[in-house]
Amino acid sequence: MNDFPVHADAVTADWLTLALRENGLLAEGRVTEFTWEAIGTGQVGDSVRFHLRYAPDRAGPPTLAAKFSAEDATSRGTAAMMGLYAKEVCFYREAAPLLDVRVPRVLAAHVSEDGTGQVILFEDLGPARGGDQIAGCGIEDARAAIRQAAAIHAGSWQRTELLEAGWIAPAPELSARIAAMYPQAQAVFRERYAETLEPEYMALCEELAATPAFFERDNARPQCLVHGDFRLDNMLFDIKGAAEPIAILDWQTVTTGKAMTDIGYFLGCGIGTDLRREAEGELLDLWLCEMGARGVALARADIDQDYRVGALHGVSTAVFSAAFVERTKRGDANFLSMARGACSLVLERNSLAALKESA
Repeated sequence: MNDFPVHADAVTADWLTLALRENGLLAEGRVTEFTWEAIGTGQVGDSVRFHLRYAPDRAGPPTLAAKFSAEDATSRGTAAMMGLYAKEVCFYREAAPLLDVRVPRVLAAHVSEDGTGQVILFEDLGPARGGDQIAGCGIEDARAAIRQAAAIHAGSWQRTELLEAGWIAPAPELSARIAAMYPQAQAVFRERYAETLEPEYMALCEELAATPAFFERDNARPQCLVHGDFRLDNMLFDIKGAAEPIAILDWQTVTTGKAMTDIGYFLGCGIGTDLRREAEGELLDLWLCEMGARGVALARADIDQDYRVGALHGVSTAVFSAAFVERTKRGDANFLSMARGACSLVLERNSLAALKESA
């Protein structure tokens, strides 16, 4: 049995009271009652907002947010198999305090021994504007995201205590399992979207699935932490009523690797092809400038090859996620949006050739 709730219905006023007291947010009194509502668009985790009442009245924050393991069994099983819940909990406990990236303050973070149950209790960053993967974004939001990417990458650049931590070390057996499952994912992706996705993009997805070099890449010399799912749906803008510009959420896929995995992913499947084509050079230069300001001096030539290969991450994520998480109408639109944007960048940058060159 877990000694923490894994669904909002299992949360108690006493558990909330204890978390608030342990974090210095409730000096006296207690939570007497609360309600909750679902928020967010995540598919491997369920997020809610709690509305709290206290005795004495207004003794603590009026709202909190929380993230639980997915209620959907398919999504929860995929998350457990890939260690996503454990990884996110460990990120908030061990890595977030060492980085300058803006994430929610965590009041409690727990994961079950078998990796299927999770709860993370956060400060509520609302009112805020959620990023929308399908709608894309404007240039100011893209710039804010790139600055946060640099905070992740520069803050963890060549830091062995982070890159060699046991909780984040990629498991060879998991990588092999994902590679073995990928043809099945591509078959599902083809069956669902062959009549919807542009033929040249579907052909690219097929070619990537048949390219072993993508799944056999060596990660023996990682540069930094990589968010792994750095896109608009995992960002909040104008947080706390525009008091701050942005916060980055959903750290289930955090790993070690090349910084350009996040940047190629974000510019490819994150911001919309029109904005990417217009501002790609500016945003790459902004990342380089932010990295330099944080003590990591790089030039465009240093990142070009990694950027081209990094764009492939958007294709593989769209394909794999579509097959192994709960299918929803928004999910279909989301995965098609990701695939279109990523495939467009991959074709323009000849990313498969770059992958083969670097193999």
